[in-house]
Amino acid sequence: MIRLVADQHILEKCRWRKRINGRNEEGVSFADKCVTLAVIEEYIYLIQAMGASQLISFYKYQGTGNDFVMVDDRQSAWDLGNIARISALCDRRFGIGADGLILIRSHADYDFEVVYFNADGSQSFCGNGARCAVSFAAFLGIIDQKTQFLAIDGPHEASLKDGLVALKMGDVSQISESLGDAFVHTGSPHHVRWVEDVETYPVFEQGQLLRHDPCYAPGGSNVNFIQQLGDAEIFVRTFERGVENETLSCGTGVTAAALVCGALTQQKDIQIRTLGGNLRVTFEGNTHTGFTNIWLIGPAQQVFSGQFRLKDFH
Repeated sequence: MIRLVADQHILEKCRWRKRINGRNEEGVSFADKCVTLAVIEEYIYLIQAMGASQLISFYKYQGTGNDFVMVDDRQSAWDLGNIARISALCDRRFGIGADGLILIRSHADYDFEVVYFNADGSQSFCGNGARCAVSFAAFLGIIDQKTQFLAIDGPHEASLKDGLVALKMGDVSQISESLGDAFVHTGSPHHVRWVEDVETYPVFEQGQLLRHDPCYAPGGSNVNFIQQLGDAEIFVRTFERGVENETLSCGTGVTAAALVCGALTQQKDIQIRTLGGNLRVTFEGNTHTGFTNIWLIGPAQQVFSGQFRLKDFH
């Protein structure tokens, strides 16, 4: 139903033109003005309806099993406030299914901007997501082998070579003690606990408890359980906030775990095993000086592409 505007005060503020006998004339009647507005509103209504049924192209990427729905949003058309739509898209039974949604946007000072949402619509920095975003930006032709881009925690550098994406993480000033374990902020907060056998450890149950511990209120923390495999090798499993479950891999999580391992063994090139594949973290510094030049290195792969209608995900 098209609503007719009948507020003469508003109408008189506007200058309306009507084509009569092939020429433009001003000063049309109030009734004609109402008709003109009705046509305009009908046009807007139709455009909105078309937008709701518009097909949106997406690409599915994964970085060691951490998977994301990717959308080229260089026109900044995506409604960032529609959290329900993000959750619906990431739903693994009724949506496309993913650990998060990533938008690639244009930025005046960087090659591109990464806008990342967890599956529940919350925002944070995601290391594997950023690596996948770099691979996606290369696919779109935005970058070649090296890039500087912006994320929620600030600017980052990255490079692509031989199917691997190397992402420079932010500096880490310290490793703190928390609840008898370690705590590290690597763009996102991470609780890190050593365990003897990570494969059989109750990651979901313990991760959920620690994620909601009052000391991390109100935002909570990601939780990582790590097993030493060697002086420079660890096995990491992560319970991620925002996903509210264990993921196959977490980039910021393995980075936090690698720093904790390096602080213990004095190694600065750590190999990480996850349920979704292998990653590598290199860095400089120590617990006294802080950690700098931190690089997260691993594969990022496009799995498939498709389209969806906005009206199907409110």
